[in-house]
Amino acid sequence: MTTPTDDGHAPAIALQERRLEPEASDTLIDIEVNESPMPAPAPSAGTLFLACSLILVAFNLRTIFPSLGALLPELKAALNLSSHLASWVTTLPVLCLGLFAPLAPWLARRIGAERTIFCLMIALSVGVALRGAGGLTGLLCGSVLAGAAIAIINVLLPGLIKRDFPHATGVMAGLYAMALLGGAATAAGATMPLEMALGGEWTQALSLWCVPAAIACACWFFQLPRGAAIRRIATPRVRGLWRCPLAWQLTAFMVLQSMYSFTVFGWLAPFLRDRGIPAVDTSLIVSVSILLQTAACLAAPIIATRLPNQSWFNMVVVTLTVVGFIGCLAAPLHSVWFWAGVQGVGQGALTSIAMAMIVLRSGDAHVAAELSGMVQGVGYGLGASGPLLVGLLYEPGGGYARVGGFLVAVGLALLCFGYLSGRQRLVSVKVEPAEGLDPIVIA
Repeated sequence: MTTPTDDGHAPAIALQERRLEPEASDTLIDIEVNESPMPAPAPSAGTLFLACSLILVAFNLRTIFPSLGALLPELKAALNLSSHLASWVTTLPVLCLGLFAPLAPWLARRIGAERTIFCLMIALSVGVALRGAGGLTGLLCGSVLAGAAIAIINVLLPGLIKRDFPHATGVMAGLYAMALLGGAATAAGATMPLEMALGGEWTQALSLWCVPAAIACACWFFQLPRGAAIRRIATPRVRGLWRCPLAWQLTAFMVLQSMYSFTVFGWLAPFLRDRGIPAVDTSLIVSVSILLQTAACLAAPIIATRLPNQSWFNMVVVTLTVVGFIGCLAAPLHSVWFWAGVQGVGQGALTSIAMAMIVLRSGDAHVAAELSGMVQGVGYGLGASGPLLVGLLYEPGGGYARVGGFLVAVGLALLCFGYLSGRQRLVSVKVEPAEGLDPIVIA
């Protein structure tokens, strides 16, 4: 039975053949610079270690955002930052997610995806350490380096899931998103106690998050292909993705959910502290909210993949996200725990389904890699405007009417694109064969 494309018609002959379940031999366009032919499937122990290594890498891809938000008042006072400059400081690493994501396919074709991830985990570790050194200059430079590393790894990991876990994409997508938010929750809850334990040294509290990044880097070392030579094989070229309406609907969905996600990481703690909640209690509230996100992240893709389509599921999780966040801003203080929990469940499900939709709307791993680059590159690039605009609209001590109005508007747009992108379709693309490539040697 032929699966309809995003325009509702059967695909033309020129379009790639679509498969809802990818073959085990599918390779990933971002990874196809690796050995040829593809190695046989790893034994179960190797597959488990690969899954654990991938999850550990994912754990470190969000720690830089809530750790900064938790210490933002202290950072503003120590560096004498205005509210507008503080908005740019919180936005800069998010902006890097969009600016550097397009480099992922090129880097992976040159040295291999596994090597690319390893090198960038080193860069991430250095960038996180640098954020706590050198005052404002170190903070900005470290944020750029860490944000660039995260941007490229973000693009490569969904394709790895599509290639190496073809029969468990829903579970792995959920674990991946859960690890992202598990790292964020840990950073949100532990950064303030670390700062207090270190005698008020916010610089050291930020820098210490380089330790789990370095551990993940060490574990990923064992995923590097053995041998110095990399055979670059001919791979198909995916054409027409940027003209596909469904691809743009998925991208808009990612843009809007990114606005919410990074606003929570960067601004929820300062908002709650401004409402009069003590700093340690604020850290616990935000941490528990993000922990609930991790549970929802695991469950959401598993539920969504069993539905005939994801439209109404998307609308439900968007509603929980928006209502919960507005409750945190406007509801009585004694109910903030409840609304933070509602927001956490909604945001976690929203984040994971936005990532899972890249896989669900792709016919194979080639398309998943290209779609991942488009959705995450544009999504995170424009999504960076969310925390920036929230920071510009926010008036300390002046209420949250403008911030709340903006978040409601974003939520309404999320409902629209969540419904459109949730329909059971695959992106329409044209696949063209590529010319053969010569081997390259990695010293």
